[in-house]
Amino acid sequence: MGGMTTGFTLASKLNNAGGAWDKAKKFIERGNYGGKKSECHKASIVGDTVGDPFKDTCGPSMNILIKLMSMVAVVMAGVTVAWSIFG
Repeated sequence: MGGMTTGFTLASKLNNAGGAWDKAKKFIERGNYGGKKSECHKASIVGDTVGDPFKDTCGPSMNILIKLMSMVAVVMAGVTVAWSIFG
């Protein structure tokens, strides 16, 4: 249960943070905070470089991990009941 809770929280954070960094770069490129070729734009490029893997790979893979842990828990519950010494 703790793994699924932590995985869900981390997946949400990675998806949202990656999208926010991507949108921040686009916002700056439209002319805000100095536009292109400013210090803010250089920083947003670094942020976008980190944000792309967050939203494209880490977030969705965490969702798969949560599903895998759920299936293992269901199978193990069945095995535990089937092999129970009290059953």
